[in-house]
Amino acid sequence: MKHVKPIVVLVSSLFVIILLIPTLLVIPFADKTSGQLVEDLQKREDKVLNTPGPAVEVAVYRTKTKQIEKAQLEDYVVGVVSAEMPAEFEIEALKAQSLAARTYIVKQLLSDSSLSVPKGADVTDTVQHQVYHNKEELKKLWGRDYEWKMEKVEKAVAQTSGRILTYDNTPIDAVFFSTSNGYTEDSEAYWSNSMPYLKSVASPWDKESPKYMDQTVLSVSEFERKLGVQLSGGETLGKIIERTPGQRIKLISINGKELTGKEIREKLQLRSTDFNWTRKGDQIVITTKGYGHGIGMSQYGANGMASEGKNYQDIVTYYYQGADVSSYDSFLSKLTAKQ
Repeated sequence: MKHVKPIVVLVSSLFVIILLIPTLLVIPFADKTSGQLVEDLQKREDKVLNTPGPAVEVAVYRTKTKQIEKAQLEDYVVGVVSAEMPAEFEIEALKAQSLAARTYIVKQLLSDSSLSVPKGADVTDTVQHQVYHNKEELKKLWGRDYEWKMEKVEKAVAQTSGRILTYDNTPIDAVFFSTSNGYTEDSEAYWSNSMPYLKSVASPWDKESPKYMDQTVLSVSEFERKLGVQLSGGETLGKIIERTPGQRIKLISINGKELTGKEIREKLQLRSTDFNWTRKGDQIVITTKGYGHGIGMSQYGANGMASEGKNYQDIVTYYYQGADVSSYDSFLSKLTAKQ
């Protein structure tokens, strides 16, 4: 009888193990109660979010064909993001660009201003408003990279669908530009209007941009003609009178004539109002920092922030100080009523 007890223990142990096997097999799929395997949960998080809303069309004046092309609002945003920001950028930067592009067009559609566009159009497809390419144009531009680039841009647009930027419950002027000089600019330092959400902030990520530095060379005679000035015989070309909050040139005096940095940038077709120049013989060598007006969101800055792990909400609320990410449903209702 002493030998029977171990056999009983062994049989009991085997019985317990047999009962546990189904439980052990189920543990890795603990989330199956929601109808999803564990590995499917991540896919669900990455799934494109597409918030339905009222159908709104954007009438785009195509400058090459001189025709008006109509696109659904979200398709228009895809065309703008594809044209305005490299698809190689971080997905969160593309989302930030999507939000800015959607906000811009919603604000313009709500406005009674014609924006100096041909009759029947809402915007043009140029930098005067927002650059826009349709899918056929993008296929030609992107070639064999079309599929992955379009998938990435569409994902960025869809995952911000239904959202715009507002300030005091009103869509903002969501302006953007390529590359800063290390700081963005106050709106009133370049334009006449002061907007509380368009204030100078540091943007150190831009130094990694290939467009951060540029150089322009002009003859002395061309420099004088374009600016309407007469240089003195010495090497001194001008005296900076005032700088902007974004550390760009606001006002400069050239041999007694005062010019704004904006005037000089436009007349000499410079990339930025942060510039310095030297005279070398009969030539003027001008070095600029940054690319664009410097107001609002820096695209390369947005990409830099995204590379450091910031999400699109972090990016837009940094560059548009005090702005909120809001639903556009109530605004689209007004647009459908107008259309």
